[in-house]
Amino acid sequence: MTVVLAGVGADSTNLGTLGSLTEDGCFDYIPIPEKTSQTSEPETLGSWPLRTRDDVAADLATTISPQPVADGEMRVSGDELAEWPLHRDPNFDALTYGEHRTSGYVGRLRALEPGDIVGFYAGLRRPDGDRAHRYLIGYFTVEEVGVLEPDTPAGRRRQILETHSENAHAKRARDGKAYLEDKTIVMINGREPGGLFDRNPVRLSDYYVKSGNERAQYYLREEVADAFSVVAGGENMMYKPAYRCSMSADSFCDLVGLPGERSSGEPFGGKLE
Repeated sequence: MTVVLAGVGADSTNLGTLGSLTEDGCFDYIPIPEKTSQTSEPETLGSWPLRTRDDVAADLATTISPQPVADGEMRVSGDELAEWPLHRDPNFDALTYGEHRTSGYVGRLRALEPGDIVGFYAGLRRPDGDRAHRYLIGYFTVEEVGVLEPDTPAGRRRQILETHSENAHAKRARDGKAYLEDKTIVMINGREPGGLFDRNPVRLSDYYVKSGNERAQYYLREEVADAFSVVAGGENMMYKPAYRCSMSADSFCDLVGLPGERSSGEPFGGKLE
């Protein structure tokens, strides 16, 4: 059995800000803006409600660059900003997640089997201006894994996209072709136990200057690495690596609790202070 932790959600590179985390443990999960307007995803920056205040995601930015790496000249602002679709990935309602990042993500995710766990962490910041951190915000149990390769036959490609129709990568596919045809894309359908935490996300990171370095960076907490039995991903969290953990799904769920039952505010149900 295996657990993979994936870094997700809006941040300074795509929305220009992070979700908030309040003192009572309420937090915002904000999907990243979609790279293209050609998607069947109905949720937009203007329709996505924040849980920590009476606003929507569009109120957090004035301008976005949907393709900050590939096309730094593309800008969306004004009325178009509120109408811009979200890349809702993971989708905690449909329990589905897709990924094409090659820095450990594709390899670790495609190796997951039914009954394994994929967990999700995001950057969150407290409104009082305290240092932002990486937090585990939810997870789901793996039901089925589909992999689209650049050379996947057309018939098989359509079958995978249909099986994962609620996935953000399937929603932006057109004519049976993925938006990023040259990438290997892993799409995972999930089942319970799983979902977005109601509140009290689990802090995974510390922020400090490591010996030999000049600047502070985000690092995986040693207590977390031990508790999750992290075996791949490295300790530096700056670029949201994918972590592989050699623990069972039952052990993971027992450690972090069920999504709807995280109400105590104590990390890992009090098992890790």
